Amino acid sequence: MIIAGLTGGIASGKSTVSGFLSDAGAQVIDADQIAREVVKAGTPGYDAILAFFGRTILMPGGDIDRKRLGEIIFNDPDKKARLDAIVHPLVFERSAERIAQIAAQTPDAVVIMDIPLLFEAGMESDLAEVIVVYIPEKLQLERLMNRDGIDEQAAMARIRSQMPIKEKRRRATVVIDNSGTTFDSRRQALAVFRQLKQRSKPDTE
Repeated sequence: MIIAGLTGGIASGKSTVSGFLSDAGAQVIDADQIAREVVKAGTPGYDAILAFFGRTILMPGGDIDRKRLGEIIFNDPDKKARLDAIVHPLVFERSAERIAQIAAQTPDAVVIMDIPLLFEAGMESDLAEVIVVYIPEKLQLERLMNRDGIDEQAAMARIRSQMPIKEKRRRATVVIDNSGTTFDSRRQALAVFRQLKQRSKPDTE
């Protein structure tokens, strides 16, 4: 088995590349999906978040209003740090459980840890490769504005809240350039998968 990380900047196309890798046969562990699972109503994560932020962050049905919570932490680094301290250990634990399950069932699996804030969370250690989906910041800005229907100022604020895409590219061990066509991005993703798959095979010598 081999475990690689996948990350990128907002609107860089990371989810698209993750889909290409999954279609090729990779086992993708989506950190965002897990983060939603570990804070569902009735979980310890849910209770811890309510204890700190209060019930004003709840939707009428009782679920956490992720948009409302996001607005709070976006403007308050201390509250963001507190939320991270609650959620990150739970995500790490759930991810480790899934990796163990995959290892038991498919010893030669290619596991992709899809983590939007991989570098920001300091999760790059112990990964065989760190794959960054890259597009130039100017294109990132255009795509984000079009995708979310927001103006340039709002889009730049979201981009600036993350590590610069150039820095992520510098720290990557593998870069997939997503500034071209979908076909070209898929070709790059499949090439990366083939290399990882070759390395995931048990040593029979």
